[in-house]
Amino acid sequence: MDKLLAALALVMVIEGIWPFLAPETFRRALMLMASEGNGALRLAGLVSMLSGVGLLYWIN
Repeated sequence: MDKLLAALALVMVIEGIWPFLAPETFRRALMLMASEGNGALRLAGLVSMLSGVGLLYWIN
């Protein structure tokens, strides 16, 4: 459980870097993503999940 919480904390830190360093660029990217269709967002989510699973598999 400690490793899971540490991993979640690391995700939160990493996800916070972009809006902290470049808030205007982050805002524009969110607006662009919001204008995309559901299919494009699902594809981006799928690619992200598969990349994460692949990385976990490679690490272990």
